[in-house]
Amino acid sequence: MYVTEIAYQIAALPMQWDKAGKLRVLLVTSRDTGRWVVPKGWLMEGKTQQRAAEIEALEEAGAVGTVSKHPIGQYCYEKRYEGKESVPCRVTLYPMAVQKLKRRWKERNERTRRWFSPSKAAELVDEKDLSRLLKSLSKDPKTVTVIEGLRRAAQDASN
Repeated sequence: MYVTEIAYQIAALPMQWDKAGKLRVLLVTSRDTGRWVVPKGWLMEGKTQQRAAEIEALEEAGAVGTVSKHPIGQYCYEKRYEGKESVPCRVTLYPMAVQKLKRRWKERNERTRRWFSPSKAAELVDEKDLSRLLKSLSKDPKTVTVIEGLRRAAQDASN
């Protein structure tokens, strides 16, 4: 039996609330296939997972804000490399309350970013576990608690 090692990544789920108080999430396109994804990347030596997620959100989406210390879940996907075998990855997802979007950011010429309702975002992403997490943002009590705490912290930080 051959067991494939799992690689670990972190991701940010940039979010904000519109004028009506409805939650919106920010997705970006992947550089290789143009699929809708959340900003994600590898763990960074010397950085907490939350800080690494914050850096990925800035580099991939130009999003600046407050990242929760508490993840809202994990999802798995196959990281594809051109001309190589894919690698199974487990991604820990951290919500981020976005305070601003930069007009100029590191990967602006390689990606598109767009706000969606969580249900629309759930339809657009390929990863089943990520889709399930997006659908549960306003339903899972533990997730709601984390997101509301993040929202309050972000409001306090901006006042």
